[in-house]
Amino acid sequence: MQFTPQDDTDPQVDELIRLFDATFAENWNTRLVRGDDEPVYLPAGDEVPFHRIVFAHGFFSSALHEIAHWCIAGDKRRQLEDYGYWYCPDGRDASQQKAFEQVEIKPQAVEWALTLSAGRQFRVSTDNLNGAEPDRETFTAAVHEQLVQYTRTGFPPRAGMLMTVLQAHFKTAPVTTERAEALA
Repeated sequence: MQFTPQDDTDPQVDELIRLFDATFAENWNTRLVRGDDEPVYLPAGDEVPFHRIVFAHGFFSSALHEIAHWCIAGDKRRQLEDYGYWYCPDGRDASQQKAFEQVEIKPQAVEWALTLSAGRQFRVSTDNLNGAEPDRETFTAAVHEQLVQYTRTGFPPRAGMLMTVLQAHFKTAPVTTERAEALA
């Protein structure tokens, strides 16, 4: 079943939450949570005993994007809210946008692989609607190059685990170098 933008909810979001939680809740103490607003990563604390990847508005693509950041974050970063990063919001100038894109290449390459594994279409996110015009073509090429590199050298371990789960569930092909190169 393919989600269309006219739909209010994506029925596969609940499947994604179940798959993620079944894969990571026990050993990684991390759960995927549908959020109402902006995405955020919240480490376990006194009030909530597990880490939460909160994705925006119940969107499947937001969930995959936030999962990709979690897959890359190291042990220390996963103990900090939003992995300890400061987020520069929409409305960035050209230099801020370039810096934003540099740190987004690896997560978006992982997101692309997760998206393919879920049988969906990927589109890079430059996330700057009210700021400097991003160079979407150059950014997409950089993310694609990183995707191909991951197929050659290996994906981050948690990303690889979830890709395998998604491929089995959604009956999609593995993300190979040949498949990634064909996306150019």
